[in-house]
Amino acid sequence: MTHPTGEQFELETTTSTGDVRATVTAVAAGLRTLTINGIDLVPPFGEERTPPSGAGIVLVPWPNRIRDGVWTHGETTHQLAITEPPRNTAIHGLLRYTEYTPVDRDRDSVTLAATIHPQLGYPFLVRTAVRYELVSDGMKVTHFLENLGADPAPVAVGTHPYLKIGGVPTEELTLRLDAASHIEVDDRLLPVGEVPVDGTEWDLRDGRRVGDLSLDDAFGELESVDGTVEHTLTAPDGRSVSVWADDEFAYVQVYTTAAFPGESAAIAVEPMTAPADAFNSGKGLRWLDPGEQWEVSWGIRFAGFAAE
Repeated sequence: MTHPTGEQFELETTTSTGDVRATVTAVAAGLRTLTINGIDLVPPFGEERTPPSGAGIVLVPWPNRIRDGVWTHGETTHQLAITEPPRNTAIHGLLRYTEYTPVDRDRDSVTLAATIHPQLGYPFLVRTAVRYELVSDGMKVTHFLENLGADPAPVAVGTHPYLKIGGVPTEELTLRLDAASHIEVDDRLLPVGEVPVDGTEWDLRDGRRVGDLSLDDAFGELESVDGTVEHTLTAPDGRSVSVWADDEFAYVQVYTTAAFPGESAAIAVEPMTAPADAFNSGKGLRWLDPGEQWEVSWGIRFAGFAAE
């Protein structure tokens, strides 16, 4: 049977904390399921579906949006394909609908690869790969990018995981973001400024109940501890699920929705190395020299292994 997300890679391992399982999809190198001892850490969706609201997909060579799909470098103006017509933007990079190829596979890990070829608005040749690896408290994800072309290539990395804790209603979880700034946007959700969160509704450093939030917002000035940033959802019983990331993931997007299939509420916590419209602002944008490689990691961590 052929699935909308291509081949399904089932991962499993048994550690001191129990059984960890995941399903990774070939299309978009996406994360479809992740459980520890049967506790869902991401809201699963059926293999017969496309990823609802971009669930679990990889976003390269840019996350989020580029205004009008237009960006300029030097004296050259590039026009990307418009992939979000209602807002006239190019959204979530160039591999969202690409089927990656497995290049390494084990019982508890898989590495998937896809190459970005020169195309409309992006005349660069970049090899990418994503490694998913199960660990004792969840999953580690590592992205590899290499410029195969003759000219420097602009790149950024984002990912789109939704989080949950088993049978706990997501609206009852408390979200804590270690972010000191909020990115202001216009009516097309494109950046117009960045302001401190102090004294505002965007200050989530002490935690807010998800059910009291309505977000499609990016945050910056993330607090790094020993080279890692972390954002956490905590249940009333004390269990928690976190997204952690290298401090090169200097931005995070948070999106809440009541439209995720099978969920009363859902929340995506999306690590990004650059914010929306980075090809124009240059914020967080990485230029890879010919032959240069770049590696960044993030993951999902569960704490509090109470029985479901």
